[in-house]
Amino acid sequence: MSAGTYAPRPGAAPLPRMIGAQTALETRMLLRNGEQLLLTVIIPTLLLVLFSAVDIVDTGAGRSVDFLAPGILALAVMSTAFTGQAIATGFERRYGVLKRLGASPLPRWGLMTAKTLAVLVTEVLQVVLLTVIAFALGWSPHGNPLAVLLLLVLGTAAFSGLGLLMSGTLKAEATLAAANLVFLLLLVGGGVIVPLDKFPDAAQSVLGLLPIAALSDGLRDVLQHGASMPWGDLGILAVWTVLGLGAAAKFFRWE
Repeated sequence: MSAGTYAPRPGAAPLPRMIGAQTALETRMLLRNGEQLLLTVIIPTLLLVLFSAVDIVDTGAGRSVDFLAPGILALAVMSTAFTGQAIATGFERRYGVLKRLGASPLPRWGLMTAKTLAVLVTEVLQVVLLTVIAFALGWSPHGNPLAVLLLLVLGTAAFSGLGLLMSGTLKAEATLAAANLVFLLLLVGGGVIVPLDKFPDAAQSVLGLLPIAALSDGLRDVLQHGASMPWGDLGILAVWTVLGLGAAAKFFRWE
């Protein structure tokens, strides 16, 4: 029998196929995880509905949902790209999953690419769900869609870098505690549901430099106030992206 007639042939699958298969696996694992669903879907949805329907926080002039919806979209990005990814990757590192995957034909950068793509797929589902709910609550957004896309992409990159940095340097239990603590602190002090102008002037200057504040304020400037391109907020997110991804690439430990 001539060479090449046996199938399947030994060897690794093409790189795009490996990344696609790993992305699908990562997405299914993320969506099946109860804690992840609590962070990525249930909490943002409850906050959007509760604070839009009940006048708990004075968000200024206009309807509460017009202020809250952009902030909740930013929270959804943070919950998936930072909190959820940090916790999941931290425990994968603890149980040796990353070490074994790192020895597979899929290169390590391909694994991180698959994780990032899984985050993006989840965020698309989050944005669609939260947008539908916000429309049902009377939200009327306007502004430049390209600016919204740039903000979401840079926000995802910034939070992914920080999440991978945390999960690649701390123990899994420490990552779990720290990621949830940071989530709660940024939820309260990041301009998501409480306007930054409610804080003291000195605190506003510091809080405004946080990635969640830049993302929520940038989305709000576009979707609520019709800004064309919030360059200041994009610049802050770009700096966090470079710092976070750079530090994660340097300090991330696979074992």
